[in-house]
Amino acid sequence: MKDIDYKQATPDSLDRITKGVFLTVKSGDDLNTMTIGWATIGVVWRKPIMMVAVRQSRHTFGIIEKAHDFTVTIPLTDMKKEIAFCGTQSGRDQNKFGACNLETAQSRHAVSPVIKTCGRHYECKIIFKSAMDPVFLDNDYNTGLYADRDYHTLYFGEIMACYETD
Repeated sequence: MKDIDYKQATPDSLDRITKGVFLTVKSGDDLNTMTIGWATIGVVWRKPIMMVAVRQSRHTFGIIEKAHDFTVTIPLTDMKKEIAFCGTQSGRDQNKFGACNLETAQSRHAVSPVIKTCGRHYECKIIFKSAMDPVFLDNDYNTGLYADRDYHTLYFGEIMACYETD
Protein backbone atom coordinates (compact mmCIF):
# COMPACT_ATOMS: atom_id res chain seq x y z
CA MET A 1 0.00 0.00 0.00
CA LYS A 2 1.35 3.36 -1.03
CA ASP A 3 -0.10 6.67 0.19
CA ILE A 4 -0.46 9.19 -2.61
CA ASP A 5 -1.25 12.88 -2.70
CA TYR A 6 -4.79 13.26 -4.02
CA LYS A 7 -3.72 16.45 -5.86
CA GLN A 8 -1.10 14.59 -7.90
CA ALA A 9 -3.51 11.72 -8.61
CA THR A 10 -6.48 13.92 -9.56
CA PRO A 11 -5.94 14.34 -13.35
CA ASP A 12 -5.46 10.60 -13.88
CA SER A 13 -8.27 9.75 -11.45
CA LEU A 14 -10.75 12.02 -13.22
CA ASP A 15 -9.83 10.50 -16.58
CA ARG A 16 -10.38 6.99 -15.19
CA ILE A 17 -13.66 7.95 -13.45
CA THR A 18 -15.21 8.85 -16.81
CA LYS A 19 -14.62 5.23 -17.89
CA GLY A 20 -16.30 3.86 -14.75
CA VAL A 21 -15.11 3.11 -11.22
CA PHE A 22 -16.56 1.54 -8.07
CA LEU A 23 -18.46 3.49 -5.41
CA THR A 24 -18.83 1.28 -2.34
CA VAL A 25 -21.02 2.04 0.65
CA LYS A 26 -21.74 0.20 3.88
CA SER A 27 -24.25 0.98 6.61
CA GLY A 28 -24.93 -1.65 9.26
CA ASP A 29 -25.29 -4.97 7.44
CA ASP A 30 -26.10 -3.27 4.13
CA LEU A 31 -23.28 -3.22 1.60
CA ASN A 32 -23.30 -2.40 -2.10
CA THR A 33 -21.01 -1.29 -4.86
CA MET A 34 -22.05 0.46 -8.03
CA THR A 35 -20.35 1.93 -11.04
CA ILE A 36 -20.03 5.69 -11.24
CA GLY A 37 -18.77 7.73 -14.15
CA TRP A 38 -19.39 11.18 -12.70
CA ALA A 39 -17.50 12.69 -9.79
CA THR A 40 -15.45 15.74 -8.92
CA ILE A 41 -12.32 16.14 -6.85
CA GLY A 42 -11.24 19.47 -5.45
CA VAL A 43 -11.17 21.75 -2.45
CA VAL A 44 -14.32 22.92 -0.68
CA TRP A 45 -14.51 24.38 2.83
CA ARG A 46 -10.68 24.28 2.89
CA LYS A 47 -10.77 20.47 2.72
CA PRO A 48 -9.96 17.95 -0.02
CA ILE A 49 -13.35 16.77 -1.31
CA MET A 50 -14.68 14.13 -3.65
CA MET A 51 -18.27 14.66 -4.73
CA VAL A 52 -20.25 11.71 -6.07
CA ALA A 53 -23.77 11.66 -7.48
CA VAL A 54 -26.30 8.90 -6.74
CA ARG A 55 -29.79 8.73 -8.22
CA GLN A 56 -32.64 8.14 -5.78
CA SER A 57 -33.76 5.09 -7.78
CA ARG A 58 -30.50 3.25 -7.13
CA HIS A 59 -30.16 0.57 -4.47
CA THR A 60 -27.02 2.33 -3.24
CA PHE A 61 -29.08 5.45 -2.48
CA GLY A 62 -30.89 3.78 0.44
CA ILE A 63 -27.56 2.68 1.90
CA ILE A 64 -25.61 5.92 1.41
CA GLU A 65 -28.48 7.87 2.99
CA LYS A 66 -27.77 5.97 6.26
CA ALA A 67 -23.97 5.87 5.88
CA HIS A 68 -21.34 8.22 7.24
CA ASP A 69 -18.78 7.55 4.52
CA PHE A 70 -18.12 6.01 1.12
CA THR A 71 -15.14 4.72 -0.81
CA VAL A 72 -14.21 5.01 -4.46
CA THR A 73 -11.96 2.37 -5.99
CA ILE A 74 -10.33 3.15 -9.32
CA PRO A 75 -9.02 -0.08 -10.84
CA LEU A 76 -5.54 0.17 -12.30
CA THR A 77 -6.01 -3.10 -14.21
CA ASP A 78 -8.67 -4.15 -16.71
CA MET A 79 -11.99 -4.62 -14.89
CA LYS A 80 -14.27 -3.52 -17.75
CA LYS A 81 -16.49 -6.58 -17.36
CA GLU A 82 -17.01 -6.04 -13.62
CA ILE A 83 -17.55 -2.29 -14.06
CA ALA A 84 -20.13 -2.94 -16.78
CA PHE A 85 -21.94 -5.51 -14.64
CA CYS A 86 -22.01 -3.28 -11.55
CA GLY A 87 -23.29 -0.42 -13.69
CA THR A 88 -26.16 -2.35 -15.23
CA GLN A 89 -27.31 -4.68 -12.44
CA SER A 90 -28.97 -3.66 -9.19
CA GLY A 91 -27.82 -4.81 -5.77
CA ARG A 92 -31.52 -5.30 -5.01
CA ASP A 93 -31.57 -8.21 -7.46
CA GLN A 94 -27.97 -9.41 -7.65
CA ASN A 95 -25.10 -10.12 -5.31
CA LYS A 96 -22.63 -8.11 -7.36
CA PHE A 97 -19.68 -9.23 -5.25
CA GLY A 98 -20.42 -12.91 -5.88
CA ALA A 99 -21.37 -12.48 -9.52
CA CYS A 100 -18.14 -10.59 -10.29
CA ASN A 101 -15.86 -12.38 -7.82
CA LEU A 102 -15.22 -9.03 -6.14
CA GLU A 103 -13.73 -9.04 -2.69
CA THR A 104 -13.66 -6.16 -0.25
CA ALA A 105 -10.78 -5.04 1.91
CA GLN A 106 -11.00 -3.14 5.17
CA SER A 107 -10.50 0.54 4.60
CA ARG A 108 -8.17 2.52 6.85
CA HIS A 109 -10.52 5.28 8.06
CA ALA A 110 -13.99 4.45 6.74
CA VAL A 111 -16.61 1.87 7.66
CA SER A 112 -17.25 1.35 3.95
CA PRO A 113 -14.66 -1.07 2.52
CA VAL A 114 -12.66 -0.71 -0.67
CA ILE A 115 -12.69 -3.18 -3.54
CA LYS A 116 -9.72 -5.52 -3.19
CA THR A 117 -7.85 -4.97 -6.43
CA CYS A 118 -4.80 -3.30 -7.83
CA GLY A 119 -6.20 0.18 -7.65
CA ARG A 120 -6.37 3.69 -6.31
CA HIS A 121 -8.66 4.09 -3.33
CA TYR A 122 -10.34 7.16 -1.88
CA GLU A 123 -11.92 6.99 1.57
CA CYS A 124 -14.40 9.80 2.09
CA LYS A 125 -16.38 11.01 5.11
CA ILE A 126 -19.75 12.45 4.07
CA ILE A 127 -19.84 16.05 5.24
CA PHE A 128 -22.68 17.42 3.10
CA LYS A 129 -25.38 16.16 0.79
CA SER A 130 -27.85 17.95 -1.41
CA ALA A 131 -30.70 16.65 -3.54
CA MET A 132 -30.74 18.29 -6.94
CA ASP A 133 -33.45 20.86 -7.51
CA PRO A 134 -34.31 20.82 -11.23
CA VAL A 135 -35.40 24.47 -11.06
CA PHE A 136 -31.72 25.41 -10.91
CA LEU A 137 -30.53 23.01 -13.65
CA ASP A 138 -29.86 24.25 -17.16
CA ASN A 139 -32.73 23.10 -19.35
CA ASP A 140 -30.43 21.36 -21.88
CA TYR A 141 -29.13 19.12 -19.10
CA ASN A 142 -32.56 18.66 -17.60
CA THR A 143 -34.11 17.41 -20.83
CA GLY A 144 -31.02 15.56 -22.05
CA LEU A 145 -29.89 13.77 -18.90
CA TYR A 146 -33.03 13.68 -16.76
CA ALA A 147 -35.88 12.96 -19.18
CA ASP A 148 -37.29 10.51 -16.62
CA ARG A 149 -36.83 13.07 -13.78
CA ASP A 150 -34.62 10.65 -11.81
CA TYR A 151 -32.38 13.30 -10.26
CA HIS A 152 -29.19 12.75 -8.31
CA THR A 153 -28.34 13.55 -4.73
CA LEU A 154 -24.83 14.96 -4.47
CA TYR A 155 -22.63 13.63 -1.66
CA PHE A 156 -19.58 15.65 -0.67
CA GLY A 157 -16.98 13.49 1.03
CA GLU A 158 -13.89 14.79 2.78
CA ILE A 159 -10.98 12.71 1.46
CA MET A 160 -9.59 11.02 4.56
CA ALA A 161 -7.17 8.78 2.68
CA CYS A 162 -5.92 8.28 -0.86
CA TYR A 163 -3.66 5.31 -1.61
CA GLU A 164 -2.81 2.63 -4.14
CA THR A 165 -2.68 -1.13 -3.64
CA ASP A 166 -1.10 -3.88 -5.73
